[in-house]
Amino acid sequence: MDFTIWQKNTLKFIILGLLKHNELTGYDIKKLFNCEIGDFWQAKHSQIYPELKKLEEEKLISSHIEISGKKLEKTFYNITATGLTTLNNWLTEPQDKIPPTRDDFTLKLYFIDDKNNPRIEELFAEERLQHEEKLNYLTTRMTELFSSTEKQKAHYGHYLILKKAIIREKAQLNWLNDELNNINK
Repeated sequence: MDFTIWQKNTLKFIILGLLKHNELTGYDIKKLFNCEIGDFWQAKHSQIYPELKKLEEEKLISSHIEISGKKLEKTFYNITATGLTTLNNWLTEPQDKIPPTRDDFTLKLYFIDDKNNPRIEELFAEERLQHEEKLNYLTTRMTELFSSTEKQKAHYGHYLILKKAIIREKAQLNWLNDELNNINK
């Protein structure tokens, strides 16, 4: 299977999508990657700022500087009409193929040959704890962000992604518990 398709610059479209909703600073965008976007896509500070510069050079975004306090300059970014067209075109493109998952738990489990290997139970316990923590985080976020139907409608895509993530975590926990029970039989 050819995985070169994943080399497309998705960060470009994420930033355009974020700027579609609000004028943001680079710091604001990074914060969104630490919480909202970070639940399903990662980007580092060292990736975001060069991408902002590139998008501005391509006239997909524009910026202006505001002074905060006495000396602090903040650069605010806005999506341009060309940027909005680019984002909308990307939204209508067919989906990419699902990329391979990078998952230490799965990889380690793959290399265990014996059902009686004591490391299996340790792996499952570690994995279960991580998914329980993730599920708690996601359900808290769902309550905080989408406590009403109006809030769900206002950011429907985000609501759906959060709902999907909760279902995924519950399914993963069910599988972990079922398999751990099977191993202990």
